[in-house]
Amino acid sequence: MGLLSNRVQRESLKPGDHIYSWRAAYIYAHHGIYVGDDKVIHFTRRGQEVGTGTVLDVLLISSGPARSHQPCSTCTPPAEGSGVMSSCLNCFLSGGVLYRFEYSVTPALFLAKARGGTCTLAVSDPDDAVVHRAKYLLENGFGCYNVFKNNCEDFAIYCKTGLLVVEQGTIGQSGQAVSIIGGPLAAVLSTPLCLVTTNVYGMAATAVAVYCASRYAADIGMRRDVVKMSAEDMTRRLATGLLQVVEPQISATPAHESPLLLTQ
Repeated sequence: MGLLSNRVQRESLKPGDHIYSWRAAYIYAHHGIYVGDDKVIHFTRRGQEVGTGTVLDVLLISSGPARSHQPCSTCTPPAEGSGVMSSCLNCFLSGGVLYRFEYSVTPALFLAKARGGTCTLAVSDPDDAVVHRAKYLLENGFGCYNVFKNNCEDFAIYCKTGLLVVEQGTIGQSGQAVSIIGGPLAAVLSTPLCLVTTNVYGMAATAVAVYCASRYAADIGMRRDVVKMSAEDMTRRLATGLLQVVEPQISATPAHESPLLLTQ
């Protein structure tokens, strides 16, 4: 893998790898955990790769890959009430290019990859623990899908690290969600700083600096609002209400909701 690309060949995959593939026009990437035997476990919104429950879905779904009407005999659809599913590698990629998400990257490399959702400063757990989490969650679920706070990248990062964001009102672990939110946020936060210069290059540099700082601070490897939790404990808390799961309503935006919230 190079500085600008995490592209890999199928032959290099091993169980426990966090993989992803960009969809049309690079609007978003779909993430999952490779568990061996040409199988990928990934998180969806009732079988759809992405969704918000709002009119934004028209754009997001149209950017996704065209699905074959012929069901794949090796893929397992999500169980009722769960978005976690198992797919063959071909169906997961849907004709896209295979990439491997990087862990334990240096701060310099992290900031060099300006687009979020490709790497993290966090340390990955051993591969057998990663595969165990993915397979356990395939059987027991991962809560309600939320494109900004509990999406396919959040699922894969949790499987790799066992870390959950538990503070209400914050976004999840997803780097691509941070990138989507971080761009406009950087423009807003950098506005007062831009007033000290009328140079267009200075204003651009200020906005980029704020954006990079927000991405760095929001990375799962730097955050302090996370806890290490086993998959068994997480699903038990979901079942007993100690972890509150909120499904975003179609008429409401999900900005104030926290799909995985640890209560006292």
